[in-house]
Formats: sequence, structure tokens, C-alpha cells
Amino acid sequence: MTTAHQVADRTSRPDVPGCGTAPAGTVGAATALLDAYEPGRTRFFASPTRTLLAHGTRAEVPHGTAPVAQRVAETLRARLRAGDAAPVVVGAIPFDSAAPAALAVPEAVRWAPPLAQDPLVALPAAAPGAARWEVRPVPAPAGYGAAVAEAVRRMRRGDFGKVVLARTLELTCDRDLDLPALLQRLARRDPAGYTFALPAGHGRTLLGASPELLVSRRGGTLVANPLAGSTPRSSDLAEDVRRAAALLQSEKDLHEHAVVVDAVREALAPYCRSLHVPERPTLVRTAAMWHLSTTVTGEPADPAVSALELASALHPTPAVCGTPSATARGVIGELEPFDRGFFTGMVGWGDASGDGEWVVTIRCAEANERTLRLYAGAGVVAQSSPEAETAETGAKFRTFLQAAGADQ
Repeated sequence: MTTAHQVADRTSRPDVPGCGTAPAGTVGAATALLDAYEPGRTRFFASPTRTLLAHGTRAEVPHGTAPVAQRVAETLRARLRAGDAAPVVVGAIPFDSAAPAALAVPEAVRWAPPLAQDPLVALPAAAPGAARWEVRPVPAPAGYGAAVAEAVRRMRRGDFGKVVLARTLELTCDRDLDLPALLQRLARRDPAGYTFALPAGHGRTLLGASPELLVSRRGGTLVANPLAGSTPRSSDLAEDVRRAAALLQSEKDLHEHAVVVDAVREALAPYCRSLHVPERPTLVRTAAMWHLSTTVTGEPADPAVSALELASALHPTPAVCGTPSATARGVIGELEPFDRGFFTGMVGWGDASGDGEWVVTIRCAEANERTLRLYAGAGVVAQSSPEAETAETGAKFRTFLQAAGADQ
């Protein structure tokens, strides 16, 4: 049975004093930044530790063959030399880290405490307006199920251990999208998660509400929070508790989670003087899903290593790719009939001292005028079934479909 210490709610994360211009406890500070979001002109990012709204673009991080963490560090150093007092980079990095990122140093950044600590976030967002949506799945559910079955067949043959397979929904609205209203609904639905909205190039906006921290660094402390193993929430309290308890005992999900945690430990260990990895996962809940969660903490051996360097060492984890990574990437390229783009990449911020937060880009969509492209993936192991993984991705779509009013 689930015990109290085994369930982690996103509202339990601590505040970070001194992280912004508004002191902790300031009513309305975080929601004011949410209200001030303007597509194309600002970048919004909210986490369990802070809320930020970035205005304008002072410099863009150039594309190139050098590692992205190196290009970001060079860009921030250049801004320091130019006289910026505290430059910050904000943006997103795609699943394929060799593809162009969407990273920029803004002209100004406003900071506030976490959304979850602002009482005004409890006020409901306006309901979606009446609109007609055309929904096209890519691939169709039957095609996705067939891809899962093929991956399972190869795993049972011994080709590899796990692959994360995704599918998309292409939504077209009969009117222009109201992105600020959509962001409001995402943020107020899960205010203690990671909510973001920022330019993604070519007139697109990347927005979402991710539950998963890839890694953060604040001074001498790093935190990673891998999630793997999921089950949909239920509106019935007794059934919801039953599902949570079953997830904690699920052999298939515990194995999937252990693979991810072992990979995180292996990737971070060379960078750390100390690293603490709990023996068993706990539970994290969002409005739509239960997830198995492990919070990994450590102390970097080199105080100069940045949050983005650590994130790059972790990316992609088996939670978004599979294992072995190179084989899983090949399977993804073969069985997914679309380019992931920023989905399962990372989104967040970093400063010139190396502090920052980088989040796994899931529960997200790319928006462009009247279209939304939603993404959802599921971890496929040898015990997986096409029906279960299709249902899991369907449940993960629910966050965005409800926010857009396209879930009817």
C-alpha cells in the first residue's frame, strides 16, 4: 500500500531565496509574470523553485559543431565582456543535439518565486472558447501499436533492452490560437511542475508542462529527477490510489525505472565528488499521470561544471530514448514517421556562474498560427503490449487536449 512518504507532490519543492526581484511570499508576483507573457516577445519558464519571464533578445547562441554547453558559455562570457551584469540564456535544445537549438540571451529577465507559492494561481483559468478542431494522428493508433509490437519482437530476440516510441497528434483550429490563454491553463493545471513557452524558430512557439527535471545546479548542489514508469490518474479517488499503489509494485515499470536511474548514476558519477541515489523510487503525480520518480542529488567535483554540461552528459536518458542509446536511436529513426524536433530535448535556463535548470521537453506542443502538434511517448520494454503503450500515450496527450479544449 502507498505510504505518505512514498508520494511526492510537486508543491513540496522548496523556494530558492534571492532568486528574483520579488521576495518569497509576495502575493501575485509569479502570476503577474504568467499574465505578462506575449508570444514572440517574451520567454516564460516556471519551475518548483522560481518563475522567470525573459524580454527581448540581446544575443542568440550560434549554431555550430562545438558542444552546445561550450557555445552557451562563450555567449554568456561575451555578454559579460560587453557589460551585462548578470546574463542568462533561456531556451530549448532539440532531441538531436546536433540540430539547431533555440537559445538566446534576453534583454531583461524578471524573476519571481514559484507559481505554486502564489495564492492567485489557484484562481481558475478561463475555459477554452468554442472552436472546431481537426485532429490527425501521426502515426494512426494501429500504426503505433504495430511499431511497439515490432520493437518488442526485437527486444525478445535480444537486440536491445528498451526503446521509447512516440506518436503525435496534429491539431488544426478554425481560428488563430490564443497562446497566452493556453499557457494559463497549462500553468494553473499543474502549477508546481515545469511550464514553458518560448520561440522555437520559423514562427513556431514551443510550449508545454513537463513533470521531469533533467538536472539543476545551484552552487555546489546538483539535482536530477528521472521519471520512468507511468500510469494514468483516475477521477475516482479509490481507483486513483489503487493505480498509484499498483505502479509502485509493477515489475515491468520498476525495471524500466531502474534502467533509467542506473544510466543517470553512470552519467553523473564522473562529474561528482558525492552522489546520492535512493534505493527505491517514490511517486510523483501530475493532473493526468502517476510517475515513478527518483531524486538524485550530488556535489560536483569541479565547481566550474555548469548545469548545461551536466544536462548534456545525461541527454538523452533511457527515459526518452532507450538502451543501448545508439541502438535505440536507430530504432526510433526507423519506426517513428516524423522528426521529434524539440520533443524529448531539453528546455530551461542557465547563467554565467553555471547555475541553471534544464527540463526534459515532454507534455509539449509546437504551435504555429492555427496548428498544434502534440507529442507523447512511452517506454517500450520486452514486457510491453501495444495496447498498454497506446493507452499511455493517449493519457499523456490529455494535458494538452484539455488545455486546448480539443478533448471532446
